Amino acid sequence: MPPGALLGIAIAIEVGATISLRYSDGFTKPLPSAIVVVGYAASFYLLALVLRDISVSTTYAVWSGAGTAAVALIGMAILGEPATALKIGAILLIIVGVIALNLAGAD
Repeated sequence: MPPGALLGIAIAIEVGATISLRYSDGFTKPLPSAIVVVGYAASFYLLALVLRDISVSTTYAVWSGAGTAAVALIGMAILGEPATALKIGAILLIIVGVIALNLAGAD
């Protein structure tokens, strides 16, 4: 499977695990807690596979940045968190930062 696809899957799994963390109630609820543990393990495994082909700086920037932005957007769109101008601006800065890191690594 192409490394970009593996990275996309790793991001999606990490986002799911992070959202499940909210529902784990401090790891007192078994199903969300299991999703967190298995999800993070699977995401890191896929991340390790991606690192065979893509540099660690690019891989981690995309994984962490996209995951952070996605969780923040889900929080605002689905979980009822306030969508302030500052939060939206911060998400845009994350996206710009990931793009800049990718461009810097391209030369």
